Amino acid sequence: MILYPAIDLKDGNAVRLVHGDMDQTTVFNDDPAAQARDFVDAGCEWLHLVDLNGAFAGEPVNAAPVEAILAACPVPAQLGGGIRDMATIERWLDKGLARVILGTVAVENPDLVREAAKAFPGQVAVGLDARNGKVATRGWAEETEIMVTDLAKSFEDAGIAAIIYTDILRDGAMKGPNINATAALARAVTIPVIASGGVSSLHDLTALKDTGVISGAISGRALYDGAFDLTEALKLLKD
Repeated sequence: MILYPAIDLKDGNAVRLVHGDMDQTTVFNDDPAAQARDFVDAGCEWLHLVDLNGAFAGEPVNAAPVEAILAACPVPAQLGGGIRDMATIERWLDKGLARVILGTVAVENPDLVREAAKAFPGQVAVGLDARNGKVATRGWAEETEIMVTDLAKSFEDAGIAAIIYTDILRDGAMKGPNINATAALARAVTIPVIASGGVSSLHDLTALKDTGVISGAISGRALYDGAFDLTEALKLLKD
């Protein structure tokens, strides 16, 4: 199971939100590239980046810090937030991103997801963010009546690289991930599922790994707060 340290970008800084609320922001580092290098030095093999401003604006906003991270770090990175058309997808992949994450457009324009996955095999992931099992879009500000599992199944034949499943009510709250819901989603589809939201201890990581069906986990606030050691966690997941 791969551990993806998260760098959430707002106004050029590395931050964390609580429950996706832009008004509940904690700045952890005003140099996101330095933060990324710290994660790489600790041994991480991937980075998970989110353009929070972009998720609300519907277009990239924090391009400069993302590009600085890509220039500074030799490991692959995935990015979500404000990526809603083919031109933006192509531009980011040309800049060296290993994978783009499509969230809002997976609901509003699923044909774009299919087109992108076909054009860029292995480089397109879908981000499914949910409250109580229902998908939320546009930076989590808008809720839909679409069930996460139904939307995930609709992409079974699209060739997407991964599904990143975030339980919004757990995100940034340090209360542990929704293991049952994440594992149930992973069992419902053949697409690799990455857990996000609430991963805050070595115990959480072990529990996710022990399901046998979850391919990765994203953690942000716990790493910034020192709730667990990244190097130790990476070793745990390799054993």
